[in-house]
Amino acid sequence: MQNLTLTWQSAGGTAVALYGGAYVAARVRKPSLSALLREAGTLLALFALWQLVGHLSVMSADHALDRASWIHRTELAIGLPDEASWQAAITPYPVLVRLSNYYYAVMHFAVMLAVLLWVFLRHRERYAWVRNTVVITTAICLLVQFIPVAPPRMLPQNGFVDVAAEYGQSVYGGAVGGVVVADQLSAMPSVHVAWCVLAAVAVIRVSPSPFRWVMLLHPVLTVAVVVVTANHFWADGIVAVAILFFAYTVLALVARRRGRISSVDTVDAEKARPRQDAKDQSKQVT
Repeated sequence: MQNLTLTWQSAGGTAVALYGGAYVAARVRKPSLSALLREAGTLLALFALWQLVGHLSVMSADHALDRASWIHRTELAIGLPDEASWQAAITPYPVLVRLSNYYYAVMHFAVMLAVLLWVFLRHRERYAWVRNTVVITTAICLLVQFIPVAPPRMLPQNGFVDVAAEYGQSVYGGAVGGVVVADQLSAMPSVHVAWCVLAAVAVIRVSPSPFRWVMLLHPVLTVAVVVVTANHFWADGIVAVAILFFAYTVLALVARRRGRISSVDTVDAEKARPRQDAKDQSKQVT
């Protein structure tokens, strides 16, 4: 199940083409089309950067397994549940295993793209907030991923099994043009977890529907799936959510600062108005 079929080169080239299309659309006065193409180009550029970071990470994979073993030992030492035991609970049920592999492979991108498109088309005034959160969160995750960390499925001695490979559903089983397409050593932090929580928060905050809370099922299912498929440790998800909250904090501080600047400008304008009115009156008298 090779769902990541774009290399960083092809994704980057497509992003450039989309930016070019956005420029042309703006020149012919098609602002909506221009904005849509520009945002699609931004997302593909992020994807290209993610793929490139993964490729560089694979090229410097020293001690990735050691780091993964250390994370697992530390989790057990502080009392977190053993991910291997969670995986062992579903391995007797092939249907659950296959569904988990499928959810991991497909829903990560599909749900995030669907949420972004929905916000862009239906709630344009909130789109910048959602988009900026995606950009900041993903960028920080990519910086951390320059340090290679293996996923649990690469630690069979710790009781983990690569169930996706066993069922022929692995998204990491091949390459396109000789280039690694989906990096296997970028487990820390989990972008899957960061994006699923981000998508749920976006829907809950933006949508007025009482059914918006159903979106909470997505992060619950995603966390369960990344664990039982042995693609991530608990720690990978915890760090990802911490990065997401940091992104929210940065955006809130920026918004507050802009609000203060706007308030100061408004006050200054109000103070300047009486003086200007007085000058106008004196000119009329003269």
